Amino acid sequence: METLSILFNESGFRGLMWSNLVMFVVGGLLIYLAIRKNYEPLLLIPIGFGALLANLPGALLAVSDSHVPAAGGSAPPLLQLVYDAGIRTEFLPPVIFLGVGALTDFRPLLSRPITFLLGAAAQLGVFVAAMGANQLLGFAPREAAAIGIIGGADGPTTIYLTSILAPHLLGPVAVAAYSYMSLVPIIQPPVLRLLTTRAERAIDMPQARPVSQAAVIAFPIATAGVAALAVPSSGPLVGMLMFGNLLRESGVTERLSRAAGGTIIDVATIFLGITIGATMDGPSFLQTQTLSILVLGAVAFAFSTAGGVLLAKALNVVLPRSRRLNPCIGAAGVSAVPMASRVVQDFVSGETNGRVNPLMAAMGPNVAGVIGSAVAAGVFLALLR
Repeated sequence: METLSILFNESGFRGLMWSNLVMFVVGGLLIYLAIRKNYEPLLLIPIGFGALLANLPGALLAVSDSHVPAAGGSAPPLLQLVYDAGIRTEFLPPVIFLGVGALTDFRPLLSRPITFLLGAAAQLGVFVAAMGANQLLGFAPREAAAIGIIGGADGPTTIYLTSILAPHLLGPVAVAAYSYMSLVPIIQPPVLRLLTTRAERAIDMPQARPVSQAAVIAFPIATAGVAALAVPSSGPLVGMLMFGNLLRESGVTERLSRAAGGTIIDVATIFLGITIGATMDGPSFLQTQTLSILVLGAVAFAFSTAGGVLLAKALNVVLPRSRRLNPCIGAAGVSAVPMASRVVQDFVSGETNGRVNPLMAAMGPNVAGVIGSAVAAGVFLALLR
């Protein structure tokens, strides 16, 4: 019996607290939503499992931004090592952007350059939520910026900015970002229905003009240069995004493009997801501010959707009738690619009995939103870093 008593006292069972049990439920819920509802499974499964690991007392699998290396130079715990090497050094999010660039086709944007403006307008929620977090809820400016970037609907950008400006909020901010990205089909349709009329939803946009190979190759080179010169802090994200796209479009680096959009992004996603989950230990995650972040994340998504739609409506006032935009495509300006475009397609097609199908038109602002969210993060870094 004495041996059993010693084993029990040395086990993690004795250290379990109510907060750990709650986080087991939270982690399990994320895994359930990923498997049963197909909500962002590539990230919610690693994040959910990482949350389970972080709440096993004594297992040394939790991650902290305030971790202090042990005396004697011994190696840090496993996931802390990944955090220090991959997130604290700002390495993994740009690597994921490299893969995103290799997987992204910017032709829909280049065929309708005006939709670039919709991607910019859809960053409205980023700044509305940031100001609300700071002015109404008392978050510090750096914390407010990390919360606001949730509205960009770009997980790697959210993690990148938060790890720099407010690493102690990384867990709840990442969960809010990816949870709301998966809920785009639920969040956006009510906003679209509120802000558009039946006649506007029925606008059938003309076929886009073809895009030359020269333009497709010049775009990533020019965009990387202009963005990095205008907002240098956005350089790591936009630069890697455009490098990945150049690998895709050059026509002579298929192996590199396939690696960036396959193995490399997959490995980075695994380590990023499980490490983010490992920051979600019960005592640090279960706080009042977590609920505030979740609420502000929903507000950010709603305002980002509205920003793109309202700018499209404003542009229609000055555009010739033959070139009017279906304002619903503005909702795709959030960078949840390609989910936001599919939501717009399903909404408009359903509202018009299949007569109007704006999927390709919506892809323009959708891919522009990827660039827009990275630039918005760069603006915050320039002002607050």
